[in-house]
Amino acid sequence: MNVLGLKVERRDFIVAGAMAALLAGLPLASTAQQAAPATASKRGAVILVVGDSISAEYGLKRGEGWVALLQKRIADERVAATVVNASISGDTTSGGRSRLPALLVQHKPTHVILELGANDALRGLPLKSTEDNLNEMTRAAQAAGAKVLLVGMQVPPNYGGDYTRKFEALFKAVAADNKTALVPFLLKGVADAQEAPALFQTDRIHPAAVAQPRMLDNVWPELKKLL
Repeated sequence: MNVLGLKVERRDFIVAGAMAALLAGLPLASTAQQAAPATASKRGAVILVVGDSISAEYGLKRGEGWVALLQKRIADERVAATVVNASISGDTTSGGRSRLPALLVQHKPTHVILELGANDALRGLPLKSTEDNLNEMTRAAQAAGAKVLLVGMQVPPNYGGDYTRKFEALFKAVAADNKTALVPFLLKGVADAQEAPALFQTDRIHPAAVAQPRMLDNVWPELKKLL
């Protein structure tokens, strides 16, 4: 497939499209836990998810997104924990950094999942800025007593080999610097799958409901270690 004069593999184009929509500022879609503060002493662990549209259940029926499925997985595993989805479509690491302090005070999470950064890349923001924001968010959550799970994203090869490597590496650097858990690529087995077109919604941008369990399966093993 040729896109803007660049030869891009179909699966890579889907990754690019999925990331492009994150900039749209699409309306927030969340789990039922979004508005209500959780209390660790009454509900066990409190898992706060801070992400963008990929985690905000955009285009899905309520309860179909990977964050909602996480709450079901926790119940099936008989883990005493509540999930709070504070993801917002179009959010950047800067936006997440500005929102996080209030979220930490409101929900008092024991665990924080950070899924941000793709929009930074699309807006051409400096990688150093993205890394700094993720570092600050991670340290703020840790200072509040929460364990952090960093969820990485990747950009397709047409962004340039050097940029794609550095973008992927910054998530690893933040995780290493702060000694925190890492999921290297949330869309592993989705955007890079041979059947990728069938795993996205009709807009060919956002992962479909059928892809959400795969995304959860990428997150769950690392989160489970922290619970």
